[in-house]
Amino acid sequence: MQERLQKIIAAAGIASRRKAEEMIEHGRVRVNGELIRELGTKADPDNDHIQVDGKSLRTSKTLLYLMLNKPRGCVTTRKDPEGRMTVMDLLGRYRSKVYPVGRLDYHSEGLLLFTNDGAFTDGVLSAKSLVPKTYHVKIKGHPTAADLDKLRDGIRLEGRPTAPAKIHLIRKGEKPWYEVTLIEGRNNQIRRMFQQRGFLVEKLKRVKIGSLALGKLPVRQVRPLTEKELAGLKKRVQKKGGQTTASRNTPLAKPSARAQRSKPKSSRKRWRQ
Repeated sequence: MQERLQKIIAAAGIASRRKAEEMIEHGRVRVNGELIRELGTKADPDNDHIQVDGKSLRTSKTLLYLMLNKPRGCVTTRKDPEGRMTVMDLLGRYRSKVYPVGRLDYHSEGLLLFTNDGAFTDGVLSAKSLVPKTYHVKIKGHPTAADLDKLRDGIRLEGRPTAPAKIHLIRKGEKPWYEVTLIEGRNNQIRRMFQQRGFLVEKLKRVKIGSLALGKLPVRQVRPLTEKELAGLKKRVQKKGGQTTASRNTPLAKPSARAQRSKPKSSRKRWRQ
């Protein structure tokens, strides 16, 4: 049966559907020897010879959903040009079958998802799904109430404010720990948010994605999601409409700068616990 190429590539565990589309547009995909650049092209995974970067595609009929407790000092990518350890090195027999859902930076640790389900990946990552991600963050210094309010309300990054966040203290000390929950995921967002208020993030660990908690999974260990865990995540994505193709990685709608200036300060609601 014929399917769209990007769906076939995602099902094979090569990349998400969006990344697969980029591969097609960049001329990295061939079908029966013919270079394909047009999105929407269909192929039959059982009868057509599909190649990505010159390598034959191995299609997988079984959808996989895994969670890893990522260690620090590990990059979230399939291959690293600098030769550093990647998250794929920790997957054992699953390595060639799945790809990461989103990322954690080199110095961060904690919960990271893997799958070969492109629609699931796009739903979890879509801004419209509003899937919350929760982190435990150790910082140097002691933010004031005003600092925390500013972080909750939004910090301007790349010229636009971050979405409201939940932040509360979970451990006091010379270097306190905070629990931070976001509904968006810009590059190094939490580190940059605290840095703007003058605080260095020393440790960052993701402990939850939607209803899925890291729990007691040991560092560097991977396991499949249970049926209950998967159902909870999918319910969250579908409830918010994140499963639709049109919503893939669509940025959250923001009012124009003029509209923001004209709004009263109370119009931007805080998202608090």
